[in-house]
Order: sequence, then structure tokens, then C-alpha cells
Amino acid sequence: MAGGDAPPIVSRTNSYALEVDPERVDLRRYTNCVERARSLRDNGDEEAGLRLLDRAEALWHGEPLAGITGSWAEHLRAAVGETSLVAALTRAEILLDAGKFSDAVPVLMPQAEAHPVDEALAERLAVALYGSNRTAEATRLLQRTRQRVVRDIGLDAGRGLHRVHQGILAGTPAASLLPRPGAKDKHLARPTRQVPDNLPRDVPWAGRRDELRQLTAALCEGRGASDVVTVEAIHGMGGVGKSALAVHLAHRLRDRFPDGRIHLHLGGCSTDRTPPTPARALTELLRLLGHGTRELPHELDELVALWRSVARDRRMLVILDDATSSEQIRPLLPGASPTAVLVTSRRRLPGLPGVRPLSLDVLPPEDAAALFSQRLGRTRDTDPAEVREIVRRCGHLPLAIEIAASRLLARASWTTADLLRQLSEGSGHLAQLHDLERTLTHVFAVSYRALNAEQQLVFRRIGLHTGVEFGPRAVAALTGLPAATAEHVLEELLAHHLLAEPIPHRFTMHDLLRDYARSLIDSGGTESVDETRQAVRRLVDHYVHTADRADRLAYPFRSRTDLDTGDSGPATCPEIVDAQSAEQWLIAESGNLLDTLNWLVHHGTEHELAIAVHTLAGFLDMEGHLAAAEPLLRRAIAHWNAAGEDPARARALLDLCAVHTHGSRYEEAIATAREALDIARTLGDRELESECVHQLSIPLWQTGQYRSARSLLKESLDFLSQTSDRLRIARCRNLLGINHLHLAENDEALACFSSALTDFTEIGDERGKYSALNNIAELHKRAERPEEAALAYRKAMIVAERMGNPRDRATLQMNLASVLDALGRADEALALYGTALPVLRDVGDRRAEAIALTRIGRTYRTAGRTEEALRQHIAALEITRAIHAAGEEAEVLHDLALTERDAGLISLALTHLEESLTVSRRIGAPAEEARAAGALTELRGESPPSSIPSSTPET
Repeated sequence: MAGGDAPPIVSRTNSYALEVDPERVDLRRYTNCVERARSLRDNGDEEAGLRLLDRAEALWHGEPLAGITGSWAEHLRAAVGETSLVAALTRAEILLDAGKFSDAVPVLMPQAEAHPVDEALAERLAVALYGSNRTAEATRLLQRTRQRVVRDIGLDAGRGLHRVHQGILAGTPAASLLPRPGAKDKHLARPTRQVPDNLPRDVPWAGRRDELRQLTAALCEGRGASDVVTVEAIHGMGGVGKSALAVHLAHRLRDRFPDGRIHLHLGGCSTDRTPPTPARALTELLRLLGHGTRELPHELDELVALWRSVARDRRMLVILDDATSSEQIRPLLPGASPTAVLVTSRRRLPGLPGVRPLSLDVLPPEDAAALFSQRLGRTRDTDPAEVREIVRRCGHLPLAIEIAASRLLARASWTTADLLRQLSEGSGHLAQLHDLERTLTHVFAVSYRALNAEQQLVFRRIGLHTGVEFGPRAVAALTGLPAATAEHVLEELLAHHLLAEPIPHRFTMHDLLRDYARSLIDSGGTESVDETRQAVRRLVDHYVHTADRADRLAYPFRSRTDLDTGDSGPATCPEIVDAQSAEQWLIAESGNLLDTLNWLVHHGTEHELAIAVHTLAGFLDMEGHLAAAEPLLRRAIAHWNAAGEDPARARALLDLCAVHTHGSRYEEAIATAREALDIARTLGDRELESECVHQLSIPLWQTGQYRSARSLLKESLDFLSQTSDRLRIARCRNLLGINHLHLAENDEALACFSSALTDFTEIGDERGKYSALNNIAELHKRAERPEEAALAYRKAMIVAERMGNPRDRATLQMNLASVLDALGRADEALALYGTALPVLRDVGDRRAEAIALTRIGRTYRTAGRTEEALRQHIAALEITRAIHAAGEEAEVLHDLALTERDAGLISLALTHLEESLTVSRRIGAPAEEARAAGALTELRGESPPSSIPSSTPET
């Protein structure tokens, strides 16, 4: 258009305009020629149609708007490409109708390469090839197209391709295989182009920032025409906000999809409505795009073909909301098109081609609180702490939060405190989560009714499980199903988003879903009281019997009272095969085991409770559940005493002794162990007697009664040496070595530790192995060989990582830290102390806490931080005196005195050194006595002291 008659360019705000007669624009003329040619061909004037197509072809000068980017340019290029396809099809049809099959092939071939899943195009090209005696190429084209359609679109090819293929194989004349006029040609007609937009109303938004970024990036990438439609699937539990997210995103991206935004509900939210069939859904889609219902075909294949043809050149966003299955969705995918599809569903949808799923979880606490406040608006005053508790009781589920906010808005006199009280009443929060239009129960009911009978049974019975997490075998116990079947059903419930699987084979259920499951049972319509009672009883038996098996592997040294299993004991768990897997199971199930004990407290017999608490005593002690264990063990002792079961009573006393010992209540531990020892000696049970001696020797050692402990252990070792019980022999030697160490009998101590380590290693007892390694390290430390001590500690820590409880690992960290301090690596030492100290406090080991505080103070003193060191030592001294840990009291008095000396508090230092010397003499600890005496001599100016570091041996 350049030259004197070129149209003027007019300047406008922020832009320029080229004012020109539309009929002078080559694109407009090209489109008009093609449309008129199509009309002439349809009316039978094929010669005039060809002339117009020739004129249109002369106007074609390559890619429109080449080099220009942006959504408008890409949309225009896609539209022109569609017009070019119509032009090629029109010319080819005229040639085919005239029997000029060879002339039609070069017209159709480039278009077929550009649109490999266009079935109408492939159908006509196959006929042209067949009519040109290129039968092999025609059949290959048909096979290739069908495979591509199945792979990329996910639906089998339409009937047209099948008809042409069968005709070629039967030798039907090519002219007879041309598409019949009528319904099959409708997709080439260009009805009045409507831009549908039936999106539901958007709402003010809170949260989901990462999800919105991910979906926006996916839907906006590659905005040109593509061979495969973009499909994003949002799935999650009912009420989690899938539909709201899809609708909000569609509103945000309105300008990026200029050809329409369609929301199609697929029927998942109503319990009395049948989800629409694919044919019905396609009819609705086409109706929204301007097609009259009467003119639409009735066959699914024809509807699919028409939908794909209509969507081919449209950049739309289609929301297929609340889909029920992949089969329902697959025919609705528009194929080769710039259209994007957002699918929401309560279940995962496998098998959709090119689908990119996004699993939606509940909101983080901050976003949940923001959503609640936003729904209320600025007109209501809220207490932030109360809002946090309200959304927590809503399980951070968006729909529950919206309903709760709606209830508050509907009651003008209510405050957040009133709403919180309402949500706190009754047995669950679910019954209170309703407003005038919505109930959360209704939402969950839709998901429940989509399950089969077996899935419904498992879902309901999970409501009886009070724990946070559970495994397949617990569900098998609740339902009476085989374990493999239970696991399979759990996977199905996972696909329906009625469960979550935070770690492999460990499942959780949202609190509100659990309330709903329990309500189904409580209503009495599905479960009888007897069935419910039997299910819970099977669950309790499962945990007690499996814990017994795990306990025997994890703590094989315990003296046991056997379960009354009879024939009712459940099958053993195949995953519990050794001590490590047993301890892992006990840790994983710790919450459920405590819940089991609690159930037995309220619903079991005293005998059942006594058996269960004995079974779990090792776990309760080792994992630091001292507060829970003590009252239950006292009840067990009382029961066995009343029943006259002395062996069981002695073992219950030993269980209580261990709890007292680890709680640093040494005097009570000694008294309890002596009572058990008296029973064992009366019974003449030497095996039980040796275990009583072992448990008694531990608090004797920890209160500084080394000689008494040594004497008892030597006597016990004489008996054990006559047996083949290598584990108990090794444990006895290990504990005897600790007492030798405190009595400065280092050669005897090393012999005991080395022998114990050999036995523990050969019999595969990992706990004993790291205990012996720890004690050897303590011996090296006392002999002032810090490098060897550090090496032994690190070996012990490697073993403890595989097979140790939190207390053991923390003790090893504390011991290694003391060596690092001696090696001048104070920062590393303080870091390890900082890790270990909270663990020791959590498990209630006050003795170990005092040792850690003493050593932290020692490190501060070495670094010149005297004030901080004094605070640590004073705190440690208070603990050691409160628990009567004499050995540790002598230790901390010594270190406190040295720190006071550095601070110039000489009088206090002398007093505390004298106290340390007195305690060391009283308990018969020569090494500690010599150290205190040497420090006193130096402080009085006579001679330098010796410095022997302290130890924390492991039993």
C-alpha cells in the first residue's frame, strides 16, 4: 500500500492507527474469497469456487504478521491458519468430486502434516491416495492417524476413518468412499461465532500463591496452536477449594483466552443427581458455542468430531468441574487446539493424555486465618488468637472456614469467642459447620456415596481409630479384611482424597473426615454396637500382640511375663524381622500404643492392662514416656499382688525400677529393685534373680555405691557364666566394667568392656555394642587419650544412628562434646551440647541433664566465660542434690570450685572442693577423691592438682 494513495497513519493516545478501507486489506480479501468459495461449492457451483480459491491463493504471501509476538498476533495467525485449512479442504473436495484424485493429493498432504490428528483431513487424503493407486500409503496414513489420535487425544478415531479403511481393504471404488453430504460436513460450516463466558462469580482471594503461579505458567506457555491440548487437573478432598481455585484463575486469565471461558459442571456435588454422560456434556459445550440443539448429531463420535473442529482455532479456557472419572473427561478434550482445559476432581484421574496434576491440600495456618478474616470483612472485630483456633478446629479446610465465617456473619451479636465456644461443644466440630445453605456433612456424603461397599466399610472403620497415623494392618484388624485387601482399599481411598499418605504405608485422615466417618457409625444405620465393639477389640489386640513381638526383638534382655494369646493372637507382622525394624515399628506406632493403653485403662480389665503395660514397659522407658508409665505400672503391681502372681509382680517391679532409674529417682529405684530381688530369691528363680541384680546395680552405681554394685554383679556373673545366655553375660560384664572404672580399676574395666563388646558384636546386639563402645571411650578419656576416645565415641554414634533411642543418641553426643572440648574445639562441643540437652530434658533424664550442664559450664570456663560457667554449674548442682546422684554431685562441686577460683571467689572455691572431697570419700571413688585433694592443695598454694575428666558410661 506504499505510494501516493497509501492510507494515512493517525496518532492516538498511546498508539497509532492506520485508517484503510477493509476491502483493501489482503487478509480480509483472502478470508472473503475462501468463505465465498466454500459457499459456491456447497451450492454446486464448483468452477466459480475454484476461481475464487485461485484468487485467494494469489493473495497468500507467507506467514501473517511474521516476527510479531504476543497473544493477539498468535491468535490471528491461528485464525488465518484455520481459514487456509478450509481453503485446502474446499479445493480438495472439488477435485475429489470431479475424480481428480492425483490432483487432490498435493493439496491435502501439507495440511495433513501440519494437522496430524485432524480426522476429516486424513479421511480425504486417504481417499485421494487410494484413488491415485497409492493404496499402501493410504493404509499407512490411516493407521498412523488412528495411533496418533489415541496417543495424543486419548479417544479412538471416529467412524469415518474406520469406514474408509474398511472400504479400501474391501476394494470399494474411491468415489464411493468420499464423505457423504450431511452431518459429517457440518463441522466445516462456520456458525455465528459466539464468545461464551459462564464463569461463576469470583470471590476475594487469600492464599494459594504457589498453586496460582504454577497453573498460570502452565496455561500460558506456548500460546500458539498446538497438536495436544493443555490439560491441568486439580484434585483434592471435598471442600479443599478446587473449584474456587479454577474459577479464580479463569477470571485472572480472562484476557489470555479471548474466545471464551466455559464452566461445565460434571455432577459431583449433588447426591441425587446423575453425572452427565460425555454426550450430554458435549451437547452443552456446543450449545454454549452457538450451535442449536436440534442441529447437533446424537452419536458420541460425531459430537466429539464436531467439538474438536469447533475448538480447533479457538483460544478458550474450559473448566470441567468436579469430574468423576477419566472416562468422563477423555471425550471432552478438544484435541489439536489452543484451548486449555482445567479439570477439578475429588479423585486422581489417571489415563488422561498429557495431564499435569496438581494435588490441593488444606491451607497453611496463616492463609487459613487470612481467608476467615477476609470473608468477615472489616466490619467485625476479631481476636487473632481466637481466629487461629477457629481455623484449626476447621482443619484449615477452606469450605469449613467459609461456613464458619458465614455463621458468624449471620449472628450479629456473636463474637469470635462465641463461635469458638460453639465449635468446641459436642463430640466433634463437624455438626457445627453449617450455615443456611451449606453443610460440610453434605459435601463429605458425596465422596462417601461414590465408594463401593468395601471402600465404605474401610472408611467408616477408620473413624474408630483414634490415632493420627495408621498402617494397613491396623485397618485389617478394624475391618477383618486380609492385610493385602486392606492396603488395596487404602490406595483407592487415597485416590479419592479421603486419606493422605505422608510417608510410605502410613496413612492419615483429616479430622473433619474422621468426624464424619465416626458419625456414620454412631448413627446406627451402618454398624451395630456389637460390630463396633469387636472391631475396636481386634485393633487393641493387634497393637498389643504386635508390640509384644517387637519388644522381644528390640529389648531381648527383659525378663518377661508372657501374653495370654491362646488361639486369638493375630498373625505376626512380616516387616518386623530384627531389632532395628522392631524399634522403628515401636517408634512409628508410639502414639497408637499410648492410645491403646488409654483404651485399656477405661475399657479393659485390670489383667489386660497389667499385661499390656508390661509388654510396653521397655518402649515406655526407652522413649521417655515416664509420666505415662509410672501410674500404670503401679496398677499392674497391685493387680499381680491381688492375684497372687509373684513372678509377674517381680517383673512389674523391675519395670517400675527402670522407670525410676531413668527418672533419676534412685532411692525409689533401689527400694523397688530390692523388693523384686526378694521375690525372685523366695521363688528360687535364678534367671529372674540375675535380672533383679542387674537392675538394682544401675541405681547403686549412679548413687556412687560402686563397691556394693561390684559385689552383686560379680555374684551374678558367676551364675550367668554357667549358662549359655551370652546376652545377659555381656550386659553384666559391661555394667561391672563401669563400676571398676569408677573405682579406678582400669585394667579390670577394660577387660570387661572388651569382652562385652566381643559378645555383643557376635550375637548382633547393636544396643549393647554402642554401650560398650561408649564405655571404652570413657576409659580412654580418663586415661587422657582424647583422640582414641573421640574415635570410639564416633563408632558408637554410627551404631546408635541405626539402633538407638533419643536418650542414647543424646548421651553419646554429650560425651563426644566433652572430648572435643578437651581437644580445644569448644565451638563444636557447645553445638553438640545444645543438640543433646533439650532431648535429655524431654525424656526426663535429670542425671544426664546435670552432667550436660556441668560440661557446658566447663567449656565456658575454658573459654574464659566465667559468669556463664557459674550459672551452668549452680543449676547442675541443684539437680544432682535433688536426685541424690552422689557421683555427679562430687563432679559438679569440683568444677564449680575451679570456676569460682577463676572468678576470684577463693573462699567459696575452698568450701566446694572440701565438699567434693567428702562426697568422693563417702562413695568410695578414689579418682574423684585424688582430684579434689589435688585441687585443694593447689588452691592452698602447696602443689599443682591432677586433672582427671569425668565419665558418663552406658549400661
